[in-house]
Amino acid sequence: MSVFVGRTDNSKLRKIMNYGYIRVSTEKQSVENQRYEIEQYFKAHSMKADGWIQETNSGTVYYQKRRLGRLLRKVKKGDVIVCTEISRLGRSLFMIMEILNLCMTKECVVCTIKEGYMLGNDISNKVLAFAFGLSAEIERMLISQRTTEALALRRAQGKTLGRPKGARGKHNKLQGKEHQLKELMDKSMPRTQIAKKLNVSSSTLYRFLKAQSEIKKPLENA
Repeated sequence: MSVFVGRTDNSKLRKIMNYGYIRVSTEKQSVENQRYEIEQYFKAHSMKADGWIQETNSGTVYYQKRRLGRLLRKVKKGDVIVCTEISRLGRSLFMIMEILNLCMTKECVVCTIKEGYMLGNDISNKVLAFAFGLSAEIERMLISQRTTEALALRRAQGKTLGRPKGARGKHNKLQGKEHQLKELMDKSMPRTQIAKKLNVSSSTLYRFLKAQSEIKKPLENA
């Protein structure tokens, strides 16, 4: 479906442009899910994608320094920007509000698929009141998004998530030395000597072995 918006003198018609906006925080994250959702949205609304903006960037980076900023400088009255969720625009509530205010001023529309928002000039001055009324809900959503992205970044960096084995609230010095520890214990070496050889205190060794026993992964059959 082609949609056109007329100029004030009706001498020319300009085709409304539909843009898909995709943002991921790390190169390890896939853009395919976001692209698929946006393509399905366009299809369901008989819209054609006239351009795709895709970037790998943290939502904390100011939008003017991102490709999103270039898009917002480019859009005209009636243009549509579609993203999967409002947190794709940014991870700060006030940044999102600034973006929405800019879009309202330029009379373009922002559609977010998951929340079902259609924010634009069609609700005029009510958009900000509406958005601020949702501020608490949006902020909770952003916190959840930040947590998810932080975990994804740690995975991408190869870091282990959760409490390390054998640790109670903090990292145990024997973490990562399980194989060496088992070899020494298989040789029936006294635990005091094992602790000295592994450069830890006897109490650290005892706590580690106790924790291993509690999670039903003993290193020895004492």
